[in-house]
Amino acid sequence: MVFIPVHEPPHREAQLDPGPEERYELCRAAVAGDERFRVSRVEVDRSGPSYTVETLRLLRRESPEDAFVFIMGADAAMTLDEWRDPEELLRLAAVAIAERDSLGRDAVEAVLRRLQGIERVSFFPMPNIAISSTMVREHIASGRPIRYLVPEGVERRIEEAGLYRQGGIS
Repeated sequence: MVFIPVHEPPHREAQLDPGPEERYELCRAAVAGDERFRVSRVEVDRSGPSYTVETLRLLRRESPEDAFVFIMGADAAMTLDEWRDPEELLRLAAVAIAERDSLGRDAVEAVLRRLQGIERVSFFPMPNIAISSTMVREHIASGRPIRYLVPEGVERRIEEAGLYRQGGIS
């Protein structure tokens, strides 16, 4: 599995965003020591907003024989029809959608039916873990611990770089 941190989120500004290099380092810290995962700089090294379809085009050119599966949550899938060139995205990669308790599969499929390529979409169950990036940043800003909310390497990196502290670095 390849994690690809964005250079610049295209749809929203990230609160207290530490920047693309730091997001890359946080991803590396999260997967360190697990051979099943790697982190790619493909978007970090490209300036401007990061659009999934453009990244998939680049990856397809670099590795035409590989089969790509883009994994996303049901909440993001609810807006897939608003993404840049969603039907091309569905041509370039299969899409695996993590089901969420709060969003039924029928609601997601109703949105996706508007797109060509829905046959390349599959769903998989995922337990609901009530941890969000917003919650983690709030814990840090208020001085509360984040142990067990993020991998140990990420906790260390956040502490060392002074990330997400009110009035601190980033």
